[in-house]
Amino acid sequence: MPLQLKRVPARNGLRWMRDAFALFARRPLAFTSLFAVFLFAALVLSLVPLLGGVLQMAALPLLTLGFMVASRSAQQGGPVTPMQYVEPLRADPARRRSLLVLCALYGAGAVAILLLCDAVSDGALRRLQTLLADPDTPPAAVDALLAEPGVTWGMLTFGVLGTALAVPFWHAPALVHWGAQGVAQSLFSSTLAVWRSRGAFFVYGLAWMALILVFGLVTAVLFGLLGVRQLAGVAALPAGLLFSTVFYISLLFTFDDSFGEVGSDATPPTLEP
Repeated sequence: MPLQLKRVPARNGLRWMRDAFALFARRPLAFTSLFAVFLFAALVLSLVPLLGGVLQMAALPLLTLGFMVASRSAQQGGPVTPMQYVEPLRADPARRRSLLVLCALYGAGAVAILLLCDAVSDGALRRLQTLLADPDTPPAAVDALLAEPGVTWGMLTFGVLGTALAVPFWHAPALVHWGAQGVAQSLFSSTLAVWRSRGAFFVYGLAWMALILVFGLVTAVLFGLLGVRQLAGVAALPAGLLFSTVFYISLLFTFDDSFGEVGSDATPPTLEP
């Protein structure tokens, strides 16, 4: 069926998260393993000398598309395997070239944002990252650095510019893979789709923030009552793995609501009146 750019009701933002949890519940081990491979691939790329960080960020559109391909397969009763990360690269040369260009553009944009944020924070964000990476860092040192004005401005800049970068790339890889769109068209279609569904995305974002906040409060209270407050941080690790996995599954539902459920033979979208 052809892609159609649709208007999405705001209430659907909550449904995206709900449906993602439901799909995860059907294949929890497979999806968790898939996300573990996602993290391992990102780690391996980060170890490449000089260009590791750039390659890590540039690969993100392809890795998220692979997760969407796996989610589509699970939706249809098919397998969920790490090979689905490279499945989009087996498409025709035009689609493969467009995907690689998207990856390069995203990597360049992400690096530019990080450099700008580091400059705005006067290097404080880089120092904060170094402190957080060291398990022996005393909490007082982190608190002191967080109190610096540069950290606040750097994080604010990152939030604004990171969101601006995410909008055109949100649906773009899937539009190339399933819609056979070119680079420019996919970026434009993604931006337009997110804008037309801004109410749903607002609800979607609020739902994720509320879930994380409630989980944090519940675990803090529960472990506090049990007298093992220090274990609250330990519980955050598997919860983070679960929430991250479900988040990447939910990307498929944001796409389907915006353009309709399609296969690899979809034709370019038309604007729904």
